[in-house]
Amino acid sequence: MFCSSLDSPIGKIFVKANESAVCYIGFAEEISEENSNELTEMAISQLSEYFASKRTEFDFPFEQPGTDFQQNVWKALLSIPAGKPISYAALSKKMHHPLAIRAIAAANGKNNLMILIPCHRVIGSNGDLVGYAGGLWRKKWLLNHEAMTTQSGQSFLIL
Repeated sequence: MFCSSLDSPIGKIFVKANESAVCYIGFAEEISEENSNELTEMAISQLSEYFASKRTEFDFPFEQPGTDFQQNVWKALLSIPAGKPISYAALSKKMHHPLAIRAIAAANGKNNLMILIPCHRVIGSNGDLVGYAGGLWRKKWLLNHEAMTTQSGQSFLIL
């Protein structure tokens, strides 16, 4: 496993990759020694561009293990544009699973590729910021950052 880190406005971000794909982006895991490869360096570079408001999408290879349902949720998260957060209910309808709100929220919480797979773009139906493993203050920061980057002026729920 290869590892790199980035000091960001929302704390130190850790990136882990194998030889073929990035498999972890998060805040909680400490690494004792950085052992980067081309993929971790590419991810760090693109994340730096994201924080500099020069990028809202990423194009490095990534993978994470999960059930078919979780993979479908993560794929749906990738379709949410920056600056346009949606509710869990809206996401469940978009996925043609209107009664699976809790299952979708649970899959969202299992995402190990924060920012890349934008689980932070899903909020409560009433516009409240709910459920972000990195902390709600980070979720708020990310939504505000994306609203400013995209100049959409939208950091809260679009109905």
